[in-house]
Amino acid sequence: MANISAKMVKELRERTGLGMMECKKALVEAEGDIEKAIDDLRKASGMKAAKKAGRTAADGVVAVKVSDDNTYALAVEVNSETDFVARDDNFLNFVNTVLEKAFADKQADVAALMEGELESAREALVQKIGENISVRRVMLVEGEQVDAYVHSTNRLAAVVALKGGNAEAARDVAMHVTAVNPRVARPEDMPEEELAREKDIIMAQPDMEGKPQEIKEKMAGGRIKKFLAENSLVEQPFVKNPDQTVGQMVKEAGAEVVSFVRVEVGEGIEVEEKDFATEVAEQLKG
Repeated sequence: MANISAKMVKELRERTGLGMMECKKALVEAEGDIEKAIDDLRKASGMKAAKKAGRTAADGVVAVKVSDDNTYALAVEVNSETDFVARDDNFLNFVNTVLEKAFADKQADVAALMEGELESAREALVQKIGENISVRRVMLVEGEQVDAYVHSTNRLAAVVALKGGNAEAARDVAMHVTAVNPRVARPEDMPEEELAREKDIIMAQPDMEGKPQEIKEKMAGGRIKKFLAENSLVEQPFVKNPDQTVGQMVKEAGAEVVSFVRVEVGEGIEVEEKDFATEVAEQLKG
């Protein structure tokens, strides 16, 4: 039997909002696999999607620069080990140097960007500060109208490209993206495996039991449509005016959404996932 730690139960509670005993039982049944426990709980309770794991292995900042003609923008994520260093002027000056170089060269390849002087500057900063500093991501967005929004914490930003319209509309959409975190731009962009997983969960929910297959399919179709609307940028109620969707707002501005990126400090770090897996494996021993 899996050894379920209090830390695992706490994470599951934070992500699902369910009670301690319910979370512990789900973890035992899922043999310590938190993602499986979440799926099982959703099947059993009809609960909406859980929050993403809040674990991050790194601190740091996100910085963005938009071209004067609004045809491209660069976003960089630079990580430190602590929040204290993330606010240090030496660190922030280094971030700005990285951003300016990436912007000037339109360079989104981190390895190519860091060759030579920038890598030497990074190593010198590590020696001076005594913490590991790493340039984790550089993202380039190009289009007819490109603009960005950086949250006041400098830990979260979005860049949006529109066809037509103006920079102000692109900036408004970027603000919405940082706040609401859509998965895809349009419903048809949702990966098939995500839809299949969602349908599997919906079909296993308690209110489906005993119903004829055609009724189940109809109910599932409605819920999938709702799932797509909630997770697709153009279908979401616009944060500054929830009476219209983002798609409607953009259309009124004479534009359409082409693409977006959302960059959050520490999100999607491979090291973090590896560390977490190792940590769970260690907890399951014995």
